[in-house]
Amino acid sequence: MLLTVAAAALFVRLGVWQLDRAAYKDSLVRRYAAAAHAPPVPFGQVAATPPADAFPRVAVHGRWLADRAYLLDNPRHDARGGVEVYVPLVLPGQPRLLLVDLGFLPGTGNEQVPQLPALPPGGVDLHGLYLPPPGVGLELGGDALASQAHWPKNTIYLDLGQVAKDLGRPLYPRVLALDADPAAIYQREHAFDFSSMPPARHRAYAFQWFSFAVAVLVIFLVLHRKRRPRRTDRR
Repeated sequence: MLLTVAAAALFVRLGVWQLDRAAYKDSLVRRYAAAAHAPPVPFGQVAATPPADAFPRVAVHGRWLADRAYLLDNPRHDARGGVEVYVPLVLPGQPRLLLVDLGFLPGTGNEQVPQLPALPPGGVDLHGLYLPPPGVGLELGGDALASQAHWPKNTIYLDLGQVAKDLGRPLYPRVLALDADPAAIYQREHAFDFSSMPPARHRAYAFQWFSFAVAVLVIFLVLHRKRRPRRTDRR
């Protein structure tokens, strides 16, 4: 009985923990959605030490390092083929580069790499969300950037450490995801990146743990129910 109670309590505790994780992820989604409509703050206020679990909308001035583009060819929202385009931004008087997510560029079906639109020379003023880089996941084959001699460079994951090594300059710890622009050729529909698990999966695991707790109790009751004594025929 003690083992049954302990196992059921453990499963219930794990289920509650998964529900707490789901609620936390839901709060991240709400904060992410609210940040998209917040007034921008100067980039320097959050550049080096962005607030944990927050996604500030920032305003930044710089110039493009236009000949150093990176093409992420496995974005989550890619259904037709295409790439997510990242280009470094040089900030005045700063040694670090800011990697900017220009958005998703759909493929044409006739070419392996879409033709990138030219970026404006000189200084530019940008607005967008200062976000953690997309999840890396399982890295296979090592650093793919170092083996490529021509730009733009293709990658199936975005590792800021490898990008910084490839550029020969340090990067800021997050990337700038530009605001949506109807006039831009890029599709900028930035959804929150759950590199581990979305809230729905946490709830599914919670249901699983609660089911285990119920199963343990049912098995205990079935094995220990009182059985009627068998009748014996008397002659």
